[in-house]
Amino acid sequence: MKAKASDWYKKDWTLDIKNMSWVENTSNEVDYLIDLCNLNGTERILDLACGYGRHALEFAKRGYEVVGVDITEIYIEDAKKSAKEMGLTNVSFICNDIREVKFCDEFDIVLNLADGAIGYLENEEENQKIFDIISRALKDGGQHVCDLVCGDYACAHFPVKLWEVGEYAVSLSEFEWNPDTRIMMFGNQDFTYGETMTKPEIVEGDPTRVYTLAEIKEIMEERDMVVLEAFAGYTNIPASQHEFQMLVHSKKKHL
Repeated sequence: MKAKASDWYKKDWTLDIKNMSWVENTSNEVDYLIDLCNLNGTERILDLACGYGRHALEFAKRGYEVVGVDITEIYIEDAKKSAKEMGLTNVSFICNDIREVKFCDEFDIVLNLADGAIGYLENEEENQKIFDIISRALKDGGQHVCDLVCGDYACAHFPVKLWEVGEYAVSLSEFEWNPDTRIMMFGNQDFTYGETMTKPEIVEGDPTRVYTLAEIKEIMEERDMVVLEAFAGYTNIPASQHEFQMLVHSKKKHL
């Protein structure tokens, strides 16, 4: 699989993503996050790399004040349109590189879901900046949740191909791995039900820096944050090398 250009994360995003199988669980994911963080509805939430706003809109429907940020203009336009159609005045969307936002001690919760752009950037120095933004945006005692590919799983199992079956399509994901750089190459192809299926051919992949749980703990500690717990995605199963997803729940220390 050939790596896309280092600025791949700025390009090629479409609203076809709405039809992917993994977006179907948005409401259940929000239920999980509310329970995990023990939220009461008064919290102010920052959703970084929010995409077309599926989580931000769901939180706003439930009364939370939410700000969503994403670099992709069509996503932000669609999110704003959806908010207007739903009559939601407690959510706003900003089209910007998340490294450029200037929030400071403003949010009770910061989210980086479905990767939330963590590991997407041009090099390790740039990727670390996302964690700086997270820590700076949180109030003391504020909480952060990120949902990532587990680096421990990658080390143990990549390369691998995985299928996921949804209500409207089946998705093939292919993962390659460089253990020295900890860069994952990710390629995906979707097959909509009712359409003629052709032989899968994934020729390009998204180069993404993948982190182990130990690395995440160290990164958070350097920013006056502490990892509280880590699960295999939206479950109660502990994160490990045996589980593909890693959902990490952290808290900013009281200084």
